Amino acid sequence: MSIISYVNGSYVDHKDAKVNIEDRGYQFADGVYEVFAVINKQIVDYDGHINRLFRSLNEISLNSPIVKEAYIFHIRNLIRKNNIHDGLIYLQVSRGVAQRDFKFPTKIKPSLVITAKSISMENYYSKFKQGIKVKITDDLRWKRVDIKTLNLLPPVLAKQKAVENGCEEAWMIDSDGYITEGSSSNAWILIRDKLITTPATNSILKGITRTSLIRALKRKNIKLIEKRFNKKDIKNANEAFITSATQFVMPVIKVDGYKIGNGKVGKYAHMFKDAYMEAIQLK
Repeated sequence: MSIISYVNGSYVDHKDAKVNIEDRGYQFADGVYEVFAVINKQIVDYDGHINRLFRSLNEISLNSPIVKEAYIFHIRNLIRKNNIHDGLIYLQVSRGVAQRDFKFPTKIKPSLVITAKSISMENYYSKFKQGIKVKITDDLRWKRVDIKTLNLLPPVLAKQKAVENGCEEAWMIDSDGYITEGSSSNAWILIRDKLITTPATNSILKGITRTSLIRALKRKNIKLIEKRFNKKDIKNANEAFITSATQFVMPVIKVDGYKIGNGKVGKYAHMFKDAYMEAIQLK
């Protein structure tokens, strides 16, 4: 079956999907994006993701090419057309096509691209059982990472360094020696019975999965502290985790080669995963 994508008002075969070489997303990373998980043909945390998309658009003064209510229509269409049971939807809005110039062009329509991909949940559960390893890298990003922009070169470099060191994710560290977040995830550690994650400031992207997990943990009366943590804290951690729309809740068993706890997936990992799965709102 052909993969179908949505490009600027049309549903097309993915292999035929094209954008203009002067699209500002391509030339300047002038745009924003969102990733939606799909479980059992349902969109996970839709309201959180679409609201964050519009916040990102507003923060860079970019108008949406379609009305807000139309996004879910096109996403559901792609789920149906591609027969997605479990998978991901990637959605990108750029400022549009114009002659290359740094200043904002006028009288152009923003570009919208939406793609879909099937991913078996068995892949997630298999990786969860093993846990993942993390490499610490310098945080080289700009000062507004709370906006989900297309400017992803620093996270790409961090992720590549992680891969080259036999790890699945990178945790970025700021100039003060504190972990900000992962290259494509939020970072968490558990010290005794207290779960710690970096506060949602301009130094991190406020993850929608992060928000849903926090909501779930409050219902379970789990002690949660939003504060910065460093390498010393990581070494004192009993368990560690990442959260993201693609990894949900994923246990971390090693950071920079140092074992977290006994180096195996701990009991809280299962508790937090189950709490998140109970809390997500499907549409």
